[in-house]
Amino acid sequence: MTIKNEEDIVRIINGDTWIMDLLKTVKTLNLPDWWICAGFVRSKIWDVLHNFSERTPIPDIDVIYFNPLNIEESEEKILEEKLNHLMPGIPWSVKNQARMHVINHLPPYTSSVDGISKFPETVTALGVKLDNENNVILTAPWGINDVVNLEVKPTPFFAESMERLQIYENRVAKKAWELVWYKVKVYRTNSSL
Repeated sequence: MTIKNEEDIVRIINGDTWIMDLLKTVKTLNLPDWWICAGFVRSKIWDVLHNFSERTPIPDIDVIYFNPLNIEESEEKILEEKLNHLMPGIPWSVKNQARMHVINHLPPYTSSVDGISKFPETVTALGVKLDNENNVILTAPWGINDVVNLEVKPTPFFAESMERLQIYENRVAKKAWELVWYKVKVYRTNSSL
């Protein structure tokens, strides 16, 4: 199967009952500016592009939101507990993007999408959520070309700093995505980007 545009991504998300159940579950929390992001979206796209018959396991389901009025980590843990109660057995990971700039030693983020734009890889800088009518909404601050072309590259934000490029290098080496998704090409910072 090919994926050429954002509409194709939305279609494959819509067609996956498990993903839609997760999105509907998170939506019930009524979090401000919420998204399920990162590997959750990327893995689905890559599984489809590799014609895998079974879903590739992912270590966590990254749920993000943006609430500058409560940046306590304890709030995130309470939300994880709520999600575990609503849908047990899922490795939920909830993060308030209004707090994550402190963890990442960066200026404050302005929204969840701003936080996503500061993820290390373009293929991970993706998020999905449901609107009021349960339509799938996709965000891709750096576009979808890299993820649909199976090319792992640093986001422009990460590419502008040697320190962040080293973080990118360490992450892609540790993740070893090309061992799971054999068509994936990982660009190293010492190679041409």
